[in-house]
Amino acid sequence: MSSSPFYKETFDKISPEKQDSIFTTAITVFAEHGFDAANINDIAKLAGVSIGSMYSYFESKEDLFLALVEKGLELLDRAMNECCPDEGTIAEVLERIFRVAIRYTEKHPDMCRLYLLITTDNMKAQTERLSDRAEMSFREMYKAVLRRAVEKGEVRRDIDLDAAALFIDNAVIMLQFSLTSRYYQLRMEHYLGAKSGDDYERLVRSNVDFICRGLGVDF
Repeated sequence: MSSSPFYKETFDKISPEKQDSIFTTAITVFAEHGFDAANINDIAKLAGVSIGSMYSYFESKEDLFLALVEKGLELLDRAMNECCPDEGTIAEVLERIFRVAIRYTEKHPDMCRLYLLITTDNMKAQTERLSDRAEMSFREMYKAVLRRAVEKGEVRRDIDLDAAALFIDNAVIMLQFSLTSRYYQLRMEHYLGAKSGDDYERLVRSNVDFICRGLGVDF
């Protein structure tokens, strides 16, 4: 049985190098052209595999795209483990979260562009097929961080943990979009000034400060 609902068992059987070649090529094509304009024949040719092989790995272009989004979410999920959410104050944990998000975005900018694509209304059908496993892990991590902060007396006890977790996640996602999407980059520059996307320290500090003040953290 395939380890993902979006590709077939045959894909699991090819070498990791060939899998990476297909994924890397497909990510670049989808990020550059979008879902509708991307052509699976072109992806196969650029990846050095036959179109017949591609369809033996993936049922459709949609499944290939969703496999990429799933992979990106899993990579981000693993990256977030570097945040050591059980260590330090909530301000320190939040700072690590934003720094990890920036490093991930720098390393995988096209993955972030794919995630931006999946959020658009015309991708609603594809979105509904995505598993919520990765999103759940982020949500639970944020809630665990907040719950721990409440227990330590860092955050006021009347805080809505679900809403606070959503707001933190929104801030992280918007930061990633602002560093990879030209539209969101320009939008950020309108608020923060030219080349604001290069000032990572300011972005980290301002996000942490804003969230902590909203949570009632005295730091």
